Amino acid sequence: MATDFLDIRKPRRRRGLTPGTLALHAFLLAGSVVMLLPFAWMLSTSLKTPPETFTYPPVWIPKTIAWDNYSKTIAAMPFGRFYLNSLIVTLSVTVLQILTSSLAAFAFARLRFRGRDLLLLLYLATLMIPFQVTMIPNFILVRTLGWYDTYQALVLPPAFSAFSTFLLRQYFKGIPFDLDEAARIDGASSFKIWWSVILPLSGPVLAALAIFVSLNTWNDFLWPLIVTNSPQMRTLPVGLSSFQGQYKVEWNLLMAGSVIAMLPVLAIYIISQRWFIRGITLSGMGGR
Repeated sequence: MATDFLDIRKPRRRRGLTPGTLALHAFLLAGSVVMLLPFAWMLSTSLKTPPETFTYPPVWIPKTIAWDNYSKTIAAMPFGRFYLNSLIVTLSVTVLQILTSSLAAFAFARLRFRGRDLLLLLYLATLMIPFQVTMIPNFILVRTLGWYDTYQALVLPPAFSAFSTFLLRQYFKGIPFDLDEAARIDGASSFKIWWSVILPLSGPVLAALAIFVSLNTWNDFLWPLIVTNSPQMRTLPVGLSSFQGQYKVEWNLLMAGSVIAMLPVLAIYIISQRWFIRGITLSGMGGR
């Protein structure tokens, strides 16, 4: 018995790299390279001259690095206005969607009322409806309200999301209900519990959701294209499409603009990737 006890207490030796582990690492490394190739090609094209853009065989490192492509891109369009519009729309949609989704998720996860599960099922069923189906009714509604080519059209329709509600509900269900009961004994209302108890404990999932929403809104092209007409209201993805003419595409300037537009997205993800991974794991969306 003493020998068995000593055997149990022995520290396990670290396993070396097995052939299966090496194969998995090689596969993941190859997948990473494949995923990064388009971004590397975009950066390379943004530094090429127009003749070198169509050189065959393709050249990864340009002979003459055209740094002026970036200044030409900024001068060719109201880039500052596009950036400002994208920033305003992204921040507004992110804040409003977190607000509306957290309120709905709190009701579905923490409150008890008749028909709650059926209502949640119907709400989540909207995830199966493609955006192209609701695009025209939403556009008609926006035009009827007089919001066409305004910030209201860019911000308010995307401010509600069934996916965000589901993501937050999964996390809210994991918070002990004893906290709600203790708060109600102290006289707190449902709104007070949502604001003072649930939200302070939901930092990781709120951060993950904010990253999701901000990235999707920053890169959104179709909806801003439909509901805007003037250059003063265009966002960055729509503004960059002006480099694609009917007979010619200025690929070097388009890629330069894409690199500039990608910088905020890349910075946000690098800074907050720890919160992103933690929020996805704790919310139950990480496959656990």
